[in-house]
Amino acid sequence: MGISSNINYPDDYLPMPLQDGYALKPISPILRTQLTSGRARQRRLYTSTPTQAPVTWLFLESEAQLFEAWFRDSISDGSAWFNMKLRTPLGVESYVCRFIDIYEGPILTGGKYWEFSATLELWERPILPPGWGEFPDYIINSNIIDLALNREWPEA
Repeated sequence: MGISSNINYPDDYLPMPLQDGYALKPISPILRTQLTSGRARQRRLYTSTPTQAPVTWLFLESEAQLFEAWFRDSISDGSAWFNMKLRTPLGVESYVCRFIDIYEGPILTGGKYWEFSATLELWERPILPPGWGEFPDYIINSNIIDLALNREWPEA
């Protein structure tokens, strides 16, 4: 069961995080128990775990002002969940996330931009829904299928 939020990152006014250095770090769903024989027993403890993403933004002065005000007022200094567009292997989609802690910055960069960085916690791992692993051809060839569908059945 997922979580939802009615708070949105102001992506009409602020840019997405920079792609340079952007990474996703899933939290392990595995419980591993070391046995006295030297072997280990492991099992999946959870089917839904969060993913952490260290992010960095470069903002103009007015964008930096908006970001800090939004952080304080809309998401209670980072404690509330919110929706934000992020790039993952699934493409650019909206994810429910929150800040792990307060951001770092602002740091003046290049005399014009203010740099902010933080770690976001995504509610769920950004992966295909359960069952898709059984259809590798559809996943690998999804671009071909998408192109064919759009050519054969274009929008009216």
